[in-house]
Amino acid sequence: MPTAPTLLAFAALCLGMVLTPGPNMLYLVSRSVCQGRKAGLISLAGIALGLVFYMMCTALGISALLMTLPLAYDALRLAGALYLLYLAWQALKPGGRSPFAVRTLAPDSPRKLFSMGLLTSLLNPKIAVMYLSLLPQFIQPDHGSVLLQSFALGLTQLVVGISMNAVITLSAASISALLANRPGWQRLQRWLMGSVLAGLAVHMLIQRR
Repeated sequence: MPTAPTLLAFAALCLGMVLTPGPNMLYLVSRSVCQGRKAGLISLAGIALGLVFYMMCTALGISALLMTLPLAYDALRLAGALYLLYLAWQALKPGGRSPFAVRTLAPDSPRKLFSMGLLTSLLNPKIAVMYLSLLPQFIQPDHGSVLLQSFALGLTQLVVGISMNAVITLSAASISALLANRPGWQRLQRWLMGSVLAGLAVHMLIQRR
């Protein structure tokens, strides 16, 4: 099983990723602001199912494969770092938009809310990077079964991701109204998240397997 410091480090990384604007956050905030908290939570259920799908795929073999193929591991590490740099640029570039800016959306049925949440999660490159490129770096073969470690790390990501997204969904309307009158806070949020992502990307680029 992963050590406590490893789980804490991975949980911190997951938290940084969750708080970074991406497709999941944009969809949840938009639905919660435009259609209410219930719609946001239904959408979150679909997103959670997508996270479970990625976790199961990773735990059932992808991580073990990457640990035995150094070239594949390094390729995904580089891809993950480049994608983090891309997300950092999206947050820091001039004219960047806060995910809590109000977007007008037409109301959808619960079934469509769930299915769109699931589709958003499955097609979210940030989640793919998290599971396929970042998670394997926290697996230590000398600490026991790779499968069990993958499940432990995956469950950690699920707990952090779902709980934080639930908080964001339930408070989206209040946060959106607060930031609408405080553009300085929107810039601070973007710069903080962009700096964290850039730092993670540099760390990934310079670390060894």
